[in-house]
Amino acid sequence: MALTPVDAALAHLLDGAEPRGSETVALHDAAGRILAAPLHALRTQPPFDASAMDGYAVQAGDVANVPAQLDVIGVAPAGRQFAGSVGPGQAVRIFTGAPVPPGADTIAIQENVRDLGDGKIEVFETVAAGRHIRYSGLDFKDGDRLLDKGRLLDAAALSLAASANHPTVEVVRAPLLAIIATGDELLLPGSTPGPDQIISSNAYGVAALAREAGARVLDLGIAPDREDAIAALIATARDAGADVIVTLGGASVGDHDFIHDVLTGMGVNLAFWKIAMRPGKPLMFGRLGDIRCIGLPGNPVASLICTTLFIKPLLAKLGGRAYAPPLREARLGAAMKENDSRQDYVRARAVETPGGLVATPFDVQDSSMLRTLSEANCAIVRPPFAPAAEAGDACQVLMLR
Repeated sequence: MALTPVDAALAHLLDGAEPRGSETVALHDAAGRILAAPLHALRTQPPFDASAMDGYAVQAGDVANVPAQLDVIGVAPAGRQFAGSVGPGQAVRIFTGAPVPPGADTIAIQENVRDLGDGKIEVFETVAAGRHIRYSGLDFKDGDRLLDKGRLLDAAALSLAASANHPTVEVVRAPLLAIIATGDELLLPGSTPGPDQIISSNAYGVAALAREAGARVLDLGIAPDREDAIAALIATARDAGADVIVTLGGASVGDHDFIHDVLTGMGVNLAFWKIAMRPGKPLMFGRLGDIRCIGLPGNPVASLICTTLFIKPLLAKLGGRAYAPPLREARLGAAMKENDSRQDYVRARAVETPGGLVATPFDVQDSSMLRTLSEANCAIVRPPFAPAAEAGDACQVLMLR
């Protein structure tokens, strides 16, 4: 089978991917979620004409000429309206957020007022009608459309929803990603490896990237290199309602790489199982009913690069989120040799300079080296058959951090 180009592989993964339903969650649990329906105001805000400042509610005509002496006839604290009305020559002590009493049409702020004692004040700055008053409905009115479907519920959106009197919101159901690591050689962190064993690491990085895309994660642990064990965990993921099943390792062509046979044996129609990229050639994709199944390479760097390129966009689309790959234009910080037939993602460190972003590749690019990946903040994208390039030449980078 010919190697599938990167763009074609991504198109296969995203084809038909749409949000799968919605759920209602408490506002406190909605941070970072995506609205599944427009949100309308359930009240008017402010619900009354309110003072925007601490001071005195007065009639503008009484303070057109200053200094002006007025009689204080009461107090209007926030949450309790003054029972009477303000007449000529009168004032009501008022605090921010309190309803403006009938008869008053402006607020003399307290910095411009002198307390004369015996219930009298002196206003020594003029103030125009309507000054320092937040009129009813200034922010929104009952029934106003406040947030559109697809809006990310960030801090401002959550506060607006709360102000509009919504204790809950309808959000897109977060997609569920099930992760299955495979390999007799793998042990969980904290274990004591034998002479032929290593510590399993890929699941942690894949899960972190998935959560960045708004997904829920079900880590089903490590399956030994047996078809029945792998098939059993895939069935567990299916029964748990997974939208995407990711297997780690076993996707190549070795005698102990079982993912291809397990998936096809369970009825998965594979769209491809090798792609024209480095690292990440042994990547496979197919569908088990509505579930998207992705076999990631076992090499840690390949696994995480593939997750960034393919799984994050897929999960974002399933979760109703906008997603654009974090690509930037840059210049090379070192010469690079010509590329072969596979699209290359070369780990590099990008630095902002006065002349723009400069990306310098690491000398060693072995796909098992997580330390290099942790030190890289980008990958230089080298298209198939890219010619040799010199330091200073233009390039494109995929930002990793």
